[in-house]
Amino acid sequence: MSDLHLRPQQQSLFGAVGALVASSGALVCCVLPAVMVSLGAGASLVGLLGMFPQLIWLSERKGWVFGVAVVMLVIAGALLQRARRAPCPADPSLAKACARLRTVSWGLYVAAVVGTLVGALFAFVLPALLA
Repeated sequence: MSDLHLRPQQQSLFGAVGALVASSGALVCCVLPAVMVSLGAGASLVGLLGMFPQLIWLSERKGWVFGVAVVMLVIAGALLQRARRAPCPADPSLAKACARLRTVSWGLYVAAVVGTLVGALFAFVLPALLA
């Protein structure tokens, strides 16, 4: 019988990648259109929306998009904290790989948090300030 149990370090990596994917959705829904319009690429944005009308659906449901992103960030943060306290193997090469995996996971998590914050700035803060 195969063992499908993941080690805490692997769980934290999957959690961080999931959070990064969720925050990417937030960036696509809200930051991409704002940046394209501010750079004078409104016609390109219209062409992009013609090819990918799902972007309109994401923008209309930005509250849900950000809600999912925040939930994924909380889950990933909890998994990272759990993995932080988990021991690494005694073998030097495996211990080095374990430490590298922790570093990569934290880097992905920080990128996801920054992406979500930038998306929230464009989706909620700037429109409120400009209104």
